[in-house]
Amino acid sequence: MPVTFDESRRLTGTNVFFEHPGAALEAIGTDISPAVIDEWQNGIQMARLQLGWPDADIVWRRHVSGVSLAFAAPDDQLMTATEVNEWALTRAAQDASAQALTNELPQVIIEMAQQEADPALMALITAARERNIPAHWDDEFFTAGEGHFAHHWPANQLPDVSALDAESVGRIKKAIVTGSNGKTTVTRALAKILSMAGLHAGYSSTDGIVVDGQVIEEGDFSGPMGLRSVLRNPSVEVAILETARGGLLRRGLATQDADVAIVTNVSADHFGEYGVHSLDDLREVKLLVRKSLRPNGTLVVNAGDEEMVARIQAFPDMKKGWFGRSLQQARALGLPACGIERGRLRLVTENGEWNLGETIAMPIGLHNMAPYNLENLAAAALAAHVLGVDAERIADALVTFGKDSKDNPGRLQYWSINGVHVLLDYAHNPDGLQSLLDVAHKLGNGGRMALLLEQAGNRTDEDIRDLATVGAMAQPERVWIKDLGGEYARGRAKGAVMGILSDALLGAGLTAHQVIAIESIEQLITESLEWAEPGDVLVLPIHASDERDLAIALLNLRGD
Repeated sequence: MPVTFDESRRLTGTNVFFEHPGAALEAIGTDISPAVIDEWQNGIQMARLQLGWPDADIVWRRHVSGVSLAFAAPDDQLMTATEVNEWALTRAAQDASAQALTNELPQVIIEMAQQEADPALMALITAARERNIPAHWDDEFFTAGEGHFAHHWPANQLPDVSALDAESVGRIKKAIVTGSNGKTTVTRALAKILSMAGLHAGYSSTDGIVVDGQVIEEGDFSGPMGLRSVLRNPSVEVAILETARGGLLRRGLATQDADVAIVTNVSADHFGEYGVHSLDDLREVKLLVRKSLRPNGTLVVNAGDEEMVARIQAFPDMKKGWFGRSLQQARALGLPACGIERGRLRLVTENGEWNLGETIAMPIGLHNMAPYNLENLAAAALAAHVLGVDAERIADALVTFGKDSKDNPGRLQYWSINGVHVLLDYAHNPDGLQSLLDVAHKLGNGGRMALLLEQAGNRTDEDIRDLATVGAMAQPERVWIKDLGGEYARGRAKGAVMGILSDALLGAGLTAHQVIAIESIEQLITESLEWAEPGDVLVLPIHASDERDLAIALLNLRGD
């Protein structure tokens, strides 16, 4: 039987399969037999014996597109582990009647293991764990401690374990933020609160690495690389680490002693990758962040997500905090809680209750027209409380966050241009787009509405059609569709995503005159503002950060 596999990857921390580092592989096909899976596991066991690796977890899961299999492996030989996984699957899928299965590892894998083995690194990792010292390592550095407590050594100049002095290195406070929508806004809001409380805050997110409000590096750093960069920065006293689905599935958790972990919400997105095909699968991935918590850490959860709330009940001994649009709903689940009550954001704990201010005065709520952003503020406020910030400082930050366009670029930014309302947002999935369109309808007050639609190529055809369906249901007068291209094409041919969007829009009742294909952000801004009249609303979900920055610059030039 020919074998097809994908996403062979290192698991560098606790992951959805087990608590240890290892390797994972996706075998593609619905007809993979139990015999092949058994032999796949046998091959891994034989490889372990030949390489001298200890016996440990092997976990496999069947799903609608194939089989995921992961096994634990030594921290210093994870690249070799990916090769072992591929060899074991290929071996298991051979036609045994035509060719006897080989039980010997290829010499190239044995040599790779010998070259990758790093006894000095393993000694440091073991010592750090035994001494309860936070440690982070990669191909360039080994770091003991975090932030202003960190010491670093080049990977090719590792010290003796005696250099790990528990009194001179240590941890800093950390928050982990995940969810389908709102992650970056919560991360930025929490950083603002901590900074206004006098702390040197650093964060990593889908938009970059920021320390003390200064952008250190732009790009998507919502995975382990971004986390390590923040935790190695000597200025940082407290870290906020956005952790996306992709990073959790590709590498696992990159830290295990956070003070607070936030799950903003879970909605349909990225189905079909890494064996994730349903909301239940996605909830399991997002809830992995609970394993990043210290023993007394707090899991902060959206009280409005009934399915997630039900899952959380399986962890009765874990400290929890609840946030939501309704304070009553949140506090009914336990304390601490944060939510809206009679037009005010309120924080309730076992030690008291605080008024954090009128929501109408909080800029990112856009005059209460964006309740989901007020929900994001509630999550950030509750996390700040867990991190030790007093309510007065939290309230001060909430009425300033969003006044400056640099506070939350690319997330619900608003312009009025010659009477035309313009909204720019990330809105990268159907739920996010629906929330943005709800704001647009409130703004428009009867005016016409038009929007941009684009999507990354790694979504399924169904996901792309669902995004178009949400857009069509808003009854826009015009829809501009655009290819993201570049790194966002992710295997799709040029024009493929636009074709799916166009077909779905036309199938939903829009005419060919209403659906316009464009090539660039400059064309979008020019054509949309020429088309719009006073009272109309332009809805611009822009996903690529460079195109977002260009759109912001062009709109700033034209804004009232």
